[in-house]
Amino acid sequence: MFATLALTICVAVLVFDQQWLVLPNLPLVVIGAALGIFVSFRTNSAYDRWWEGRKLWGRLVNTSRHFSTQVASYLQHADPAARSRLVHRQIAYVHTLRALLRRQDPFTDEHVLRSIPDDVESLRGQTNLTHALLQRHTDDLVALCANAPGGVGEFRLQNFDQSIAHLLDIQGGCERIKNTPMPRGYGFIAQRLTIAYAMLFPMGIVQHLGWATIPMNVLVCLAFALISEAGRVLEDPFTMFWNGLPLNALSLTIEGNLRQRLGETELVPVPQADEKYGVLM
Repeated sequence: MFATLALTICVAVLVFDQQWLVLPNLPLVVIGAALGIFVSFRTNSAYDRWWEGRKLWGRLVNTSRHFSTQVASYLQHADPAARSRLVHRQIAYVHTLRALLRRQDPFTDEHVLRSIPDDVESLRGQTNLTHALLQRHTDDLVALCANAPGGVGEFRLQNFDQSIAHLLDIQGGCERIKNTPMPRGYGFIAQRLTIAYAMLFPMGIVQHLGWATIPMNVLVCLAFALISEAGRVLEDPFTMFWNGLPLNALSLTIEGNLRQRLGETELVPVPQADEKYGVLM
């Protein structure tokens, strides 16, 4: 399209001498600068969403590690089965959040099913599965506190409660990004303005560049289009597209870290980046 528009102007001016189509450079410079700022603003806003998603998952890694450390240290005299249940449920929570953010079914996810095989059926029908898992965390911890000594004291229960509150904050931030797309007007206006600029730009440079106007128009306008497209693909950091965050690798990293706190050694290997494309999912 950009080449066709430029070709049309070149033929009209250079072949048929339609000089009325020639425009001064100054207005096009101003319009180009404004368009560049507009499409860059959208891309920067989309990147902020992508980076916020990565920071939230970084917090999820740290909070999950801290939670498992609390379980291993605070409950070292409690029932080993209770410690194992809490840690494995936290692993299931991470995998469930990953599946939900990617619009996948957590009840068919092998990592979720492996972590809480006895609780899966009882969780069906929950409107917010991750919240339900955290509720069971709290129920177990309150029960352990009630059965002290040997369980959780009131002070330690408060620390556990803070960790669960942090997990809810992280989950809420991820859900906000996933469920709030950027206004469609950003992409629509950027696309239409780029097309309009592709019609006007050749009129300003055709007398200076001649037939070279065609590749120049393609290069300049394609740059605007690609900047806008970069914003579109970064808008949702939780997709399975190549630009999405590597949630599989992050989830399995958390799982390995947490299971080692229980002394387990048979861990699921963390996936590596694809050798050909360098993509890590």
